[in-house]
Amino acid sequence: MAENEKPVAVPVPAATILLLRDAPGGLEVFMVKRHHQIDFVAGALVFPGGKVEKGDSDAELKEFFDGGADWTDTMLAMGAGAIREAFEESGILLARDARSGDFVTSERLADLQHYRKLLDKREAVLAEVLRKEKLRLALDQLVHFAHWITPANMPKRFDTHFFLASSPIGHAGSHDGRESVDSIWITPSGAISDRKKWNVIFPTKANLTKLDQSRTVDEALARARNAPVLPVTPWIEQGPEGQILRIRDDAGYAQTSANLKDDM
Repeated sequence: MAENEKPVAVPVPAATILLLRDAPGGLEVFMVKRHHQIDFVAGALVFPGGKVEKGDSDAELKEFFDGGADWTDTMLAMGAGAIREAFEESGILLARDARSGDFVTSERLADLQHYRKLLDKREAVLAEVLRKEKLRLALDQLVHFAHWITPANMPKRFDTHFFLASSPIGHAGSHDGRESVDSIWITPSGAISDRKKWNVIFPTKANLTKLDQSRTVDEALARARNAPVLPVTPWIEQGPEGQILRIRDDAGYAQTSANLKDDM
């Protein structure tokens, strides 16, 4: 390595959930607007998610999982991290009451909201919360949707797995007011089309476009179950009109390139 070359950053494991619901205008997804002072995709409209924490791979968690029996330990941690992060950032919780087997009701969810801040500040551990509140994580509701890895030339890199899940009935969702300053249930096309109101980065746009192939939650989940998930690592090429961001052609995305000047 030359003296002026910086070492390539190691991608940080991360997970996110596209929380879905059916609405009169079509399929909607819950999204949050990142705080402008956040050091990653500040001000952008994104899906709830974040980096996988040490507690997400705690061996104790396995006793609180519904589903995931055939998942690797890495994917179990991704699933747990995705549900935890979604709860922290949206208040929506993919969990069941261990005693009844039913999804957490809206009334029960309201009583659990204080854990969002505690988990975010690492003042509570996921396994302890589940044990104390007699909850089980609904990994069986997660459908693997996408896998994106930040390019090697970026100073901050993430190895992110995206999941789809139907939002439980009565879980309205709300931004946390810290990392995110606004939130909305929106159709995929609505998030993409209003560029004056929403800043949507290319990976988010690509996944919204992919999601927009489905009209209902059931259709989106079925499509995802039947589509292979291939890792996507964008790269940059020099084109006649400037730099072009490209992704592999076989990952299931209609748009596989974007002009960094116009589309980012």
